[in-house]
Order: sequence, then C-alpha cells, then structure tokens
Amino acid sequence: MINFKNTRFIKSLPSIKLKEDDKLKEVLFVGRSNVGKSSLLNCLCDNKNLAFVSSKPGHTKLLNFYNVDQKFYLVDAPGYGYSKSNISEINLFSEMMEDYFSNTFNLALVVFLLDSRRKLNEDDLQLINFFKEENINFVIVLTKADKLNQSQRYQITHHIKDTLNINIDDMIFTSTLKKENIDKLKKSIEYYLKK
Repeated sequence: MINFKNTRFIKSLPSIKLKEDDKLKEVLFVGRSNVGKSSLLNCLCDNKNLAFVSSKPGHTKLLNFYNVDQKFYLVDAPGYGYSKSNISEINLFSEMMEDYFSNTFNLALVVFLLDSRRKLNEDDLQLINFFKEENINFVIVLTKADKLNQSQRYQITHHIKDTLNINIDDMIFTSTLKKENIDKLKKSIEYYLKK
C-alpha cells in the first residue's frame, strides 16, 4: 500500500533531462488549464497546501515533481489550452511535453484530466491519440463531477466513449469537494505502478 499522505514537493524543472537519475517510476498529471489539477493533487495526497491552487488558469509553467511515499514521482505538468496564452507559451508547452515523453524512461501512467462539463476539443484528441500511438498507459479522470446530474454524466461518458473508442471503465468521475472516487484513483495508480 502507498501512503499518499507521505508526499513532498521535490522541485520544479523546465526539462526532464535536469532530473536526477533514479529508478522511481513516474505518474504524470496532465490536462487543460483550469481543469482542477492542483486541487485533485492536493485531495489525492490529503494536503491542501501541497500544490498551489490559483484562481487564474495557466499558473503552472514547469514540471513539478512530488515524491510519494518513496514509491514514485507524481509529475504535475503545465495546463494547456488557456485561451489567453500567447503562441510562445503554447509552443513552450508542446516542446516541454515532447522533451518529457522523449526522455523519460520511468513513466508508468498518465492521469489525463478532463473537466466533466466540457466536451473533448482538438488539443485533447491530439494528446490522447499520441498516448494510444505510443502505447502509453493512461486513465481519464473527469473532474468537478459534483456539478453534474446523472443525465449529464451519462452524456459526457458516452461522448468520450464514442469519440475515443475506449471502455467506460477507463473513466473515473472525481470531485474534490465530495472526495468522490479518490480511493478509486489511488487504486488505479497503484495498479499501473505494479505493471
């Protein structure tokens, strides 16, 4: 069992190449700006002060590394798709992600966050298709699920299932407000770390 409470921030880096070489596996958190990555990370690790939660989207600019119980690194990537981001910031994100995926050898899982109230856009599809093409393990986490009723959950679930041709079981609805499915996400992470 992994003690997610035993998590500490290690460092922020512009490139995975600058990370000290060790054997710990990595779990990457990635998603659009304002999807709730920091809030979910804090909820997952039961520490509201672990990751900075900004009222403005696009706050995270670097790869943030957290050591979880000496078992793995949780890597928080910058959000993408913030409408006020300029072209240079968008290119910087693309370059950072290309660098990360090209140079990490310990990636066990991508936790791909989607706002449960939003349909997939072109950026989402490009990333997910990339994961599929490269055989990268990923789970889809639908954030802010407390804002949806059952009908809305059904609609977004089937929109994603039909668009991506994936199994409904590969989607996890979460709510940091109600702590919904946080344990399910932990179990999913632990499963992929053992593979």
